[in-house]
Amino acid sequence: MSYAITRFNRRLGKVLSRHRLVEDEAIEDAIQEVGENGSVTKVLVESGTLEENELLGVLAMETGVAPIDLDRLQLDENPCAELREKTARSCRILPISKSGDVLTVAIADPNDIVQIDEIRNVTRCQVQLVLACDFRIEAALDRMFSDGRKEIEEVLEDYGDLELELQDNSEEIDGIQELSFEGDESPVVKIVNHVIYQALRERASDIHVEPQERSLRIRYRCDGVLREIPAPPPKLRASIISRLKIMSGLDIAERRVPQDGKFQLRIDGRQVDFRVSTLPTVHGEKVVLRILDSTSLALSLETLGFEEKALKDIRDAITSSFGMMLVTGPTGSGKSTTLYSCVNEVLSPTENITTVEDPVEYQIEGVVQVPVNVKRGLTFSRALRAILRQDPDTVMIGEIRDLETAEIAIKAALTGHRVFSTLHTNDAPSTVVRMVDMGIDPFLVASATQCIAAQRLSRRLCEDCKREAGPLPARRLEALGFLPEEADGAKLWEPVGCSRCQGGYRGRFALLETMPMNDDLRRVVVEGGSALTIREIALEQGMVTLRRAGLLNALRGKTSLEEILRVTQGD
Repeated sequence: MSYAITRFNRRLGKVLSRHRLVEDEAIEDAIQEVGENGSVTKVLVESGTLEENELLGVLAMETGVAPIDLDRLQLDENPCAELREKTARSCRILPISKSGDVLTVAIADPNDIVQIDEIRNVTRCQVQLVLACDFRIEAALDRMFSDGRKEIEEVLEDYGDLELELQDNSEEIDGIQELSFEGDESPVVKIVNHVIYQALRERASDIHVEPQERSLRIRYRCDGVLREIPAPPPKLRASIISRLKIMSGLDIAERRVPQDGKFQLRIDGRQVDFRVSTLPTVHGEKVVLRILDSTSLALSLETLGFEEKALKDIRDAITSSFGMMLVTGPTGSGKSTTLYSCVNEVLSPTENITTVEDPVEYQIEGVVQVPVNVKRGLTFSRALRAILRQDPDTVMIGEIRDLETAEIAIKAALTGHRVFSTLHTNDAPSTVVRMVDMGIDPFLVASATQCIAAQRLSRRLCEDCKREAGPLPARRLEALGFLPEEADGAKLWEPVGCSRCQGGYRGRFALLETMPMNDDLRRVVVEGGSALTIREIALEQGMVTLRRAGLLNALRGKTSLEEILRVTQGD
């Protein structure tokens, strides 16, 4: 490595001399002063001999790599788990952000193809370069790879090498627990509390606790993407998992079969619910915690980011006196949030609104919410039959999973009730065909359905660090779905990554493809039309597809083209 540094210092000296930024004598003195492992750049900049911006400008001109201000980004977490500290330091690069298989790194010497190739091989990513001074990279690496360890060390600082045993499984957790970092809690309790508290601060939806052969990996799902956090000491692995099982009311002695549990915490004065699932693996039990924080739930259709047409289509459907509104999409696409927002939209003292859910994720004041309990025989269909005898105006069904539930939902929609529910289909037109394939008569599907909305969640670009992307050929953009007038000179944006967003994106918004049912569509459905035929007619009548909705948001700078292509694959 010392040879590589010396070679870089010599090459840098030639650049400075060629552009007459520094006198040759000053360059040679700096090289002699730092020896084999020091930074000539740091010596020249800190002595006032060289302006850092001038140096970066010259290097950017010679290499074609854009400079970046690392002090402004203040990165403190490694965005690429495959890139270890030792490799980053030996290659003298700083990982900044990772989006898909593209890793953005800061480098002082973009001509060092050996080190760049090593990063590609280690991370198996495409490497995108940005330019920074070597001493700035070194300082940023110190921050990135020390802060996480310090957090864990601070939690354990009073406990030394204390050996821990599994918690007593007779401990009972009743009611709502108060999350605390005070008192005489064991280091295991403090670490678990820290992991949960940090997940809430970072707006995570899930916490994954995964035993490895010699360690415990913990990851947060933030904005739909998993991100690894600093690992706790390996010797605490079993105790941490046991602590989570105790909090969830699970049997810590049973490690051979999956278990499901739940608990509640009061954190900073607010109540947060957790759904917990365990899964036996070759290295121990994996635990996943789903975070249900009602304070972060947006129960207003306006706040979900829908296009104007989509918002109108949904409102028209849910304010109708009867009929079915369906929201479709894969798991994790925000369907439940949209349904809750629809319920909140029609909430009124003059309405009887009842939901049947598995489980009840968020409690809404003024709504009767029924949790499914299959073990006790309370299925969706059985609960629905009982609900329809309770004089409901609006019924929300968490998911239509089978023919029996679908038949009851259709019947309810045709007999003067509003019905909101979800299905797992990829787009709006195929939802109709899916209902028919389940065994529902096409005439009933056509008559009962008011509107179908297919949904995805797209990550939102961080406003603090996003940058304009390089131009793409108009022909390529048109092939992706842009109109010719949009493709010509389109201004698109891309993620960078900073301390605020940890990867270039911050928050998510919904993409919606709405298909309100009308006479033309109902006729095609009754005649047994295919999903393709239904789609063609819907497009003629102004349906905005998921891909099109995404491209419009990319043009507005709300998200990146790469993100839209990721979430609308196959559209």
